[in-house]
Amino acid sequence: MIKIVYFDEESASDYLDITAGGKAATTSEQVRERTKDMHARVETSVAAKLSWLPFIGVSAEAGAGVDVASAGRSILSKTLSNTILTDYLTQVEGDDRVKRLSGLRVTAPQGSMAFVKMYTPYMIIAKTEEFGVDLARLDEALEGAKGYYELVGEQAANGSKCVLRFNIKAFRNNYGLADLSRMRLVFHGIVVGQTTESGLGMQAEMSHDTGPEPVTALDLLDGPVAPDKTLLDVYDVLLAGVEHVG
Repeated sequence: MIKIVYFDEESASDYLDITAGGKAATTSEQVRERTKDMHARVETSVAAKLSWLPFIGVSAEAGAGVDVASAGRSILSKTLSNTILTDYLTQVEGDDRVKRLSGLRVTAPQGSMAFVKMYTPYMIIAKTEEFGVDLARLDEALEGAKGYYELVGEQAANGSKCVLRFNIKAFRNNYGLADLSRMRLVFHGIVVGQTTESGLGMQAEMSHDTGPEPVTALDLLDGPVAPDKTLLDVYDVLLAGVEHVG
């Protein structure tokens, strides 16, 4: 891959630990040890390079003992993230439990939580008086209520569909849900269940009523339209990125 758009580090770290089984102490601990060593080597040079900044207030001569906690944490976090990514890409090669999905057109079904989530960040500029709801805080409410969002992936070749679930906090490089439909991506996913496309609607998610839907006037005139009950595989996405096309 030449560009990473999305990487669920926590799920990937769990995958590495589970895959290691009894063969290693814990993969996550090994990763932390490796990043700790690298962090120690760069800490002094970071202090030197940032010493001219007035809010750090340290000299380059202060060495490794200087207070560069913030910069150090940033480096450690970035290094840890990249180490997990590298280890994951090595481990997942040839593992058929993690499905590689490509050629998908990704969309958010209208009326779904994901569809709403795509637009709520822009609602902060909307006038809320006429709606009777604080649209500016709707994004905040969704953030606290739901961590994963489902999109429908449709194969361009044969029209077959699946559901892709994304951890909203796992997007990288300032990408988000709305960007996925405009990119040609490869996804790594693990099948976690099944659902219907109609089951992704906000009303279906928030309602536990499994009774029959009310009959509408159009149903009486034209006959009821049978809801699509086709079960689609649901994939928890670990990684999404762009592959080199040569």
